[in-house]
Amino acid sequence: MTGLLASATPAGQKRAAFRAGLGSGRIQRLPGAFDPLVARLIQEIGFEGVYVSGAVVSAELALPDIGLTTLGEVAERGRQIARVTDLPVLVDADTGFGEPMNAARTVTLLEDAGLAGCHIEDQVNPKRCGHLDGKAVVPVEDMVRRLRAAVAARRDPDFVVCARTDARGTEGLAAAIDRAKAYADAGADLIFTEALADAAEFARFRAAVRIPLLANMTEFGKSELLSAQALEDLGYNAVIYPVTTLRLAMYAVEQGLREIDRTGTQAALLGTMQHRSRLYELLRYEQYNAFDAGVFNFTVSE
Repeated sequence: MTGLLASATPAGQKRAAFRAGLGSGRIQRLPGAFDPLVARLIQEIGFEGVYVSGAVVSAELALPDIGLTTLGEVAERGRQIARVTDLPVLVDADTGFGEPMNAARTVTLLEDAGLAGCHIEDQVNPKRCGHLDGKAVVPVEDMVRRLRAAVAARRDPDFVVCARTDARGTEGLAAAIDRAKAYADAGADLIFTEALADAAEFARFRAAVRIPLLANMTEFGKSELLSAQALEDLGYNAVIYPVTTLRLAMYAVEQGLREIDRTGTQAALLGTMQHRSRLYELLRYEQYNAFDAGVFNFTVSE
């Protein structure tokens, strides 16, 4: 039964593993999971962690990524995903959902949900997608207060507080580096700089900032898509693929629905579907059956 209904790995152990991974010299790869079943697949394939994207949580609710989701919605989705995997889960906490006190409460709820860490950004609240134009960032001092509140609120010192800066697109690379240094001084464990353009900018950022760095390899955005090995060679400690699995799934769903609409049947789509047997394997039907048989092994007499 261990690990069947929920991960057998305690949250504290996952957080310690994430911290150790960030300091290991090997890049930690965190694909985005749009639901718990995807998180289970990420673990099975052998990645080092799981990411929960704010853009994806918004999209699942048919909302744009402009700060419309609530802390409760994000924490609950994170909890559902963290529950099923032994891997550390990093979650997008947007701007901390308000003022510094809100950022502090955000950290406590995400800790309670079993997450290994979160990132908080320096955009004006409400925020927008980091690869859109027209963003605005708060003064450095305001973001420093957010981070200090978040760091002070955590009860597990292994919970990773990541500071994201969106200043590259608004103030330039040098200003983003200066912000990253200030955020590190405020207690951030990890720095995430959004929308760096290419390998040269990633390298310049690495050379300037002393603490672990996270790269965002999102599709159709402003950043060159670099391989995990290339990022590791540049000295990056973690990489996220935030929306990849959702984009893959939604493309397949749309193509399939259009085929059914056009032909009246899904028969031609069977070769592109996950087979029932593979789904049952991921859901661990056999283990549930064995557990059920072991529990309900009695008879009722008159």
